[in-house]
Amino acid sequence: MNKPDIRQLAKERILIIDGAMGTMIQRYKPEEEDYRGTRFADWPYPLKGNNDLLSLTRPDMVLEIHKAYLEAGADIIETNTFSSTSISMADYHMESLAYELNLASARLAREAADAFTEKDPSKPRYVAGSIGPTNKTASLSPDVNDPGYRAVTFDELAEAYAEQVNGLLDGGAELLLVETIFDTLNAKAALFAIQDVLEKRRLDIPVMISGTITDASGRTLSGQTIEAFYISLQHVQPFSIGINCALGARDMQPYLYALSKLATCNVSAYPNAGLPNEFGQYDETPQEMREQVEVFLKEGYLNILGGCCGTTPEHIRAMAEAAAKYAPRRIQAEAEA
Repeated sequence: MNKPDIRQLAKERILIIDGAMGTMIQRYKPEEEDYRGTRFADWPYPLKGNNDLLSLTRPDMVLEIHKAYLEAGADIIETNTFSSTSISMADYHMESLAYELNLASARLAREAADAFTEKDPSKPRYVAGSIGPTNKTASLSPDVNDPGYRAVTFDELAEAYAEQVNGLLDGGAELLLVETIFDTLNAKAALFAIQDVLEKRRLDIPVMISGTITDASGRTLSGQTIEAFYISLQHVQPFSIGINCALGARDMQPYLYALSKLATCNVSAYPNAGLPNEFGQYDETPQEMREQVEVFLKEGYLNILGGCCGTTPEHIRAMAEAAAKYAPRRIQAEAEA
């Protein structure tokens, strides 16, 4: 399907990325049998909670969620692959499924995006391959008694990420999104794998990078400020860099301000719907989120806006309506020209 280059669209308007996949899956209240389907009925280990597996066992559910976000106004939808590396799938003894999960999830997202693009070619939709941080860290030891120990190596991460990237590309992903980065070394492994795969395939695919600030210190888990985070990764010349998850929109503001002044690429934000309550649920309403992100929009901090944990199509619709009133952030290099 012939679509405009998303890099050009980002110069014309603020792009909207979708909201939380996990939050929407929880609305369906899936049980163990949903995760197993017929194919994994006799799997010897529990599978409930392996949301990425639903792309194989309940593709109808995943497709409905993609469509709901597209109906809400999302320009970019993420594949259901946040944990689809052999490293993360080891929790379920499903390492061998990593490539297939990425392939199937990307195909589902493309099916939804292409259908909406065909229905309204004036608003093309795009698929971003979601590449999560894995459940291991290359910079920190999980053993307080052995600070030099690492549960994973850079090469192991790069190999797992390359398998994921190949699956996403084969399934039709049009962007690659390295997201929820808490350890910059993990992200470097992902970006190394992406560059290697793209070079071998002779492809030019936009790469999005999104880190997560873990607490009020304003640093990632591996200890970097937002400025250091950007400088560590700017060499890959990403399509966008930004912040997602951990903080609600209000608490993101100073870090987005710093990033918007520094970055020579697009800046993205997709915050949680506030901070989780004592039950682990997110209470911010779509209207409350809209009011908070409108501060970023008025100040010209953003090029890409969406939602993370706790957000729903209702949140995305409210933010899309707000974003439509504002021009995208002028990239620093352009502003200086």
